[in-house]
Amino acid sequence: MSVDVEDWFQVENLKPVIPASTWESRERRVEPNTMRILELLEARNARATFFILGWVGERHPGLVRRIAEAGHEIASHGYGHELVYSLSEAAFRADVERSKKSLEDLTGTAVLGYRAPCFSITDWAVGILQELGFEYDSSVFHTVAHDRYGRLTGVAMGRPVVELRPGFHEVCISCLPLGRMALPWGGGGYFRLIPFAAWRAGVRRILGAGSPYVFYIHPWEIDPGQPRMEALGRMNRFRHYVNLDRCEGRFRSLLSTFRWTSVRDVLDRWKSQAVAPVGAPGGSGT
Repeated sequence: MSVDVEDWFQVENLKPVIPASTWESRERRVEPNTMRILELLEARNARATFFILGWVGERHPGLVRRIAEAGHEIASHGYGHELVYSLSEAAFRADVERSKKSLEDLTGTAVLGYRAPCFSITDWAVGILQELGFEYDSSVFHTVAHDRYGRLTGVAMGRPVVELRPGFHEVCISCLPLGRMALPWGGGGYFRLIPFAAWRAGVRRILGAGSPYVFYIHPWEIDPGQPRMEALGRMNRFRHYVNLDRCEGRFRSLLSTFRWTSVRDVLDRWKSQAVAPVGAPGGSGT
């Protein structure tokens, strides 16, 4: 289970009508929405990874500490929610380093995981992340073409966890195989749009194939009362607002149907299986 902690006005869909220069003047709703997610997780004894935007963490330090105190993993979502491939390498380094340091100062714990805004990871970013002390990224979808998603060399369908470099892994967002293609099955607008019974069946199929299931949600997705930007284009309006009023109920059902842990825990378990002795439970046997 993963939560990408950003406020409603920081979403890429709204960028055409809400420039970053206006963020400070916007109504902040991220703290009560994230606290609600914490309540839902606690009710099911579920643990998650919170990929927190540095901008949010600096303005809501108590929220970051509350997440950590509840036993969840703190990870980085960058600082300013800018698409990775839109930045220079120097700008990306500065963005991620600022976020990492801020979160670590707040919690006193090393931040080891990263997720790119809008999953916009790219190959050159991996070396920078590792140099800054990260141990994994969780940004890749094995899916059909998307106008914002990034790609990484060496990460292919059927490999949910990949060691990109010694000591640095990619933990992929889940997709549902469909022939030679794969449907996004990890959260977001897809989760809000597809009937829950079908979604649940897809998760069971992924787990039944022996893969870990990686889900994500944003705090603004359980907030149907957020301000509405009527000037949005049709596609962005649909992407952002579709079924916001149903999302919390579906999320509760998802939490109650499966057992949930952090991305870090999934990675640690995956690595322990990979190094198990030949013939041992969890070993490759080859």
